[in-house]
Amino acid sequence: MAIGRRIFLENSSYENLVFYAKGVDVATKSLPAEKDLDALRRFSTCTISNAIETFHARLRNTGFTDRSIHRMYPDRDVPMVGYAATARLRSEEPPIIGESFHDRTTFWNSILEIPEPRVLVLEDLDDPPGRGAFVGEMDAAILKALGCIGCLTNGAVRNLPELRAMGLYLFAGNVAVSHAYAHIFDLRATVTIGGMEVHRGDLLHGDRHGVLTIPMDFATKIPDAASRLQQSERTVIDFCRSSDFSVAKLDEMLKATGR
Repeated sequence: MAIGRRIFLENSSYENLVFYAKGVDVATKSLPAEKDLDALRRFSTCTISNAIETFHARLRNTGFTDRSIHRMYPDRDVPMVGYAATARLRSEEPPIIGESFHDRTTFWNSILEIPEPRVLVLEDLDDPPGRGAFVGEMDAAILKALGCIGCLTNGAVRNLPELRAMGLYLFAGNVAVSHAYAHIFDLRATVTIGGMEVHRGDLLHGDRHGVLTIPMDFATKIPDAASRLQQSERTVIDFCRSSDFSVAKLDEMLKATGR
């Protein structure tokens, strides 16, 4: 396991400093209780997506990742549910001076600003993304120590057997052999991963189908909506498998459910 890659607070811009100075404190938001997060974990991400649509909180073609993002361990049953700690990364270009970027504890402290359970969300700005992997065995251990349950990136990850053994959820664009010159910058930024915009502190839900953001205003109501949708769909599915099936009755049934 190589550890030559370092963290560098590149582009510590005025915009980022102003954002931090405004005192955006995710911990002060009204967050779902742990029982509400457990309720969200009982449903697939597809079912949660259907439930979100019933609240008309956003356009139906927004708020979820596209086919460029893959779950590294698709056989894991329980969905990932956690809050986003955001940043950007690059790995293609070497530093101007020396062989590695400088360590910064600022990055880890920015993760700790987010409530648990935490998900590190990294937007790889290289073109194409994923030349080098930031998250490998060592960084996964650090993330676990920081209360992270997963990582979502449009870039690369590596050391898959070791990360799987740690129980870390991994959603990424690809795998890579090397960390190359992977370095972190733009802490707390609003990022875009697989066509999905993610803000610092967003509540994420992900399984083998992909990842979506859950509108916080409806987070505690979504499980009940998902349960009702499941019951409604089960009724239709059972009818389709019955000897009583007909197109006319199916049409009546779907109209009665508002579909």
